[in-house]
Amino acid sequence: MARVDAAMVTSGLELPGYRVVRNFGIVRGIIVRSRSVIGNLGAALQTIIGGNITILTNLCEKTREDAFELLLQHAAEHGANAVIGMRYDATEVMQGVTEVLAYGTAVQVERSSQ
Repeated sequence: MARVDAAMVTSGLELPGYRVVRNFGIVRGIIVRSRSVIGNLGAALQTIIGGNITILTNLCEKTREDAFELLLQHAAEHGANAVIGMRYDATEVMQGVTEVLAYGTAVQVERSSQ
C-alpha cells in the first residue's frame, strides 16, 4: 500500500529544505484499542513492583505506530508526499478502550532552491 515516507513528516508548519506547492487538507489515522484481560493482569502485577509498566508502554507505543502508519497511507491516498503539523491525540472511548488519533496536514512539497 502506498504511503508517505516517515522522514517527510514534521510537527512543524514547514519542512526544512522544502516548500509547500499544494495543500490537500487534514489527514488522519485512527486506532481504537482495548487491553486484554491478560494484559490487565500483567499490568496490575507490574504496578505492585512499581516503575515503568512495560506491558502498557508497549501497547501504547504499538497503538501510536499503527495510527501513524494509517496517517501515512491516508496522506498518500490524497496524493501528498509530506505531512506537516502532525500531532497525536488520545481519548478514552469507554473504560479500558482508548482511541489514538494521528493527524496533520497533507501537502505536496518540492525541494526549495535556496
